[in-house]
Amino acid sequence: MNFLISILVALVIGWVGDMLVKGSMPGGIIGSIIAGFAGAWLGHGLFGTWGPKIQEFAIIPAIIGAAIVVFIVQLVMKKMGGSKNRAAHR
Repeated sequence: MNFLISILVALVIGWVGDMLVKGSMPGGIIGSIIAGFAGAWLGHGLFGTWGPKIQEFAIIPAIIGAAIVVFIVQLVMKKMGGSKNRAAHR
């Protein structure tokens, strides 16, 4: 049961992080869950474990971390898409 709650919390964290960044996280619900877990890990590493916690997730650092993850994924996806378009026009 704890695992399912962790997935649900990661989904919400990833979704909120996605809402903070212009554009969207690819992958839908799965992408948001991944962004939530990665954001919690990144946020913990960068900002520590302050603020409210749910299921061992420090919510505020995790949301900030998820927004950073979504932003980086969007940059990478844009670069990958841009290089494909340039190769097609050659």
